Amino acid sequence: MGDLLFIIGPPAVGKMTVGNEIAARTGLRVFHNHLAIEPVLRFFEFGTPAFSRLVQGFRQAVLEEVAASDLPGLIFTYVWAFDSPGDAQSVRRYAEPFARRGGRVLFLELEADQQERLRRNTGESRLAEKPSKRNLERSRDLLLRADRDYRLNSTDEFKDDPSHVRLDTTHLQPAEVAERAIERLGLRR
Repeated sequence: MGDLLFIIGPPAVGKMTVGNEIAARTGLRVFHNHLAIEPVLRFFEFGTPAFSRLVQGFRQAVLEEVAASDLPGLIFTYVWAFDSPGDAQSVRRYAEPFARRGGRVLFLELEADQQERLRRNTGESRLAEKPSKRNLERSRDLLLRADRDYRLNSTDEFKDDPSHVRLDTTHLQPAEVAERAIERLGLRR
């Protein structure tokens, strides 16, 4: 049975980058959010019913298959709007295949100040993996709008929950964040 590690936090906080660092140390595979988003954007606009059905269906199918496989687990990155009940429902649905099989469901929550995230928003690896972010003006506007319209870090949702670690990545290198997360969450190397 494998583990599911959610890496959550606002846009451009470093979820994919930290996930790749953790994967290199643990053998977990990374399923970053945009692996499902980018192909669907070729056909349907973000947020439309068809877009949402396809993205959620693909995510769920991958999570089900990995949970049923002999893989050691999965790292899944997700921007969770904590003030949106639909996001909490999605997280529970995505975690269910792992929990049902006795796997651990863990949460690494990242935070960083907005100026640092705006800087990271133009990073080379981000733009290489996420074509929809290459329109830098639009991507910046979306980041600022998300910060304004949603609560993208937890408050008391994980109070005293040992399956949750929150780290401020503003002044940390991705490798440092990965090492701290692996140690604090007890991930197998």
